[in-house]
Amino acid sequence: MEHAAASAGRFIRDRSRELSSLVWETKSPADFVSEVDVGAERIVRELLAGEPLRLHGVDEPLPVHMIGEEGTPDAEQLSDGVTWVVDPLDGTTNFLHGYPWYAVSIGALLDGVLVAGVVLNVATGESFAATAGGGATRDGMPIRVSTNTEPSRALIGTGFPFKNIDRLDLYLRQFAAITRRTAGIRRAGAAALDLCDVACGRFDGFWELTLAPWDVAAGLLIVREAGGLATDLDGRDAPVAFGPIVAGSPAMHGWLLGELRA
Repeated sequence: MEHAAASAGRFIRDRSRELSSLVWETKSPADFVSEVDVGAERIVRELLAGEPLRLHGVDEPLPVHMIGEEGTPDAEQLSDGVTWVVDPLDGTTNFLHGYPWYAVSIGALLDGVLVAGVVLNVATGESFAATAGGGATRDGMPIRVSTNTEPSRALIGTGFPFKNIDRLDLYLRQFAAITRRTAGIRRAGAAALDLCDVACGRFDGFWELTLAPWDVAAGLLIVREAGGLATDLDGRDAPVAFGPIVAGSPAMHGWLLGELRA
């Protein structure tokens, strides 16, 4: 997974020098795709499909499936065996504008359960990873969520509902409430990296109302393995699916969830 992310990252980095010649396509209002997204996903697919996967001590190779933002954007059902969940370029709008905050995100599920995640910040080179029960790392070093317990000192990440504008009024009420009670809110435009910022303690919490499986698959595991929580708005463990995410350290997650629900 790390090799696949790094290979896609090199491709994206090389193409970032040609932004003026890239052709944008519009998937929906304010949601864009370019040949770079498609090319990066092709690289990840080819590398992840290159070797058969087997459980230790079992000769029969596992069935392998892939859910990718560009190749299978409507896939919602996780299958038995191994499922790769790939966002080849999280933060496409940032990339297309030369704003240096975008990533390759790869999550791995075994029989529907998250077992590994990798997020590579292409612009900075930072690499986040986690395995189920094995902890979370940044550039190979262990990371933990924030120890801050005071909302007034908290820095919170978020994401605007740019695709589902019908949720904008709810979001604006939430935004106003959180702004009044914290040290600040940041919206960088790449949810996979927002979750990694929670995992390494840069953000005390994060919420977004409408995310896709490829946005969160790797980040959910990285947050949890760093000691944090990642749930839906009802406080249930967030699945790898379409929907809202509330993440944070145990102390800040509880406070943030309560404020959002109120």
